Amino acid sequence: MTRTAYDTVAESYADLVRHELDGRHLELGLLATFADRVLGGEVLEVGCGSGRITEHLHQLGLDVTGIDLSPNMVEVARREFPHLTFRVGSMESLAAADSSVAGIVAWYSIIHTPLEHLPAIFAELNRVLTPGGLLLIAFQSGNERVRLEQVYGHSVSYDAYRLDPDAIVADLVDSNFAVDVRVHRAAVGYEPTPQAYLMARKANTARRDDR
Repeated sequence: MTRTAYDTVAESYADLVRHELDGRHLELGLLATFADRVLGGEVLEVGCGSGRITEHLHQLGLDVTGIDLSPNMVEVARREFPHLTFRVGSMESLAAADSSVAGIVAWYSIIHTPLEHLPAIFAELNRVLTPGGLLLIAFQSGNERVRLEQVYGHSVSYDAYRLDPDAIVADLVDSNFAVDVRVHRAAVGYEPTPQAYLMARKANTARRDDR
């Protein structure tokens, strides 16, 4: 359902968000901080859409690959940024070896996942990150499910979730992350909700639940 929706809106989405980072000093600062804190190695942007954040991370000097569930989105990203690597894939099962990735950005890519399914996704992100690997997540803040029927000029049918930052932090900690940056800002412009940003590192040792 989510894949179909983004396949439908891919071209319109790319046009509408192409310059969305312009003047967004907080978001630009967070992405720059992420780039400065990554310890070297490959970075993944999961849920990369049309590739604009992937390209920005590349401009910040990172060796970055974009991954998206939607084949049409990946096609648009490859056309817009032919010098970068994009591939179709799912956050639930990444085509990467254990402890092989230095950093992951999930920029509004968890907003279509029900809260109860997020721990499995965070466990998968943790699996592919190196010990000390860095994760940056952006999402809409709240506590509700919203049915989307008309977006980017197209009729679609899929859900978006506004997520409680405290609940997301708890899930990340349970998935062997240490959260050290939390940013929460008010909605601006067309945004219907506040926005949340979390930065976390994979712990160097696995959690032990049997102690």
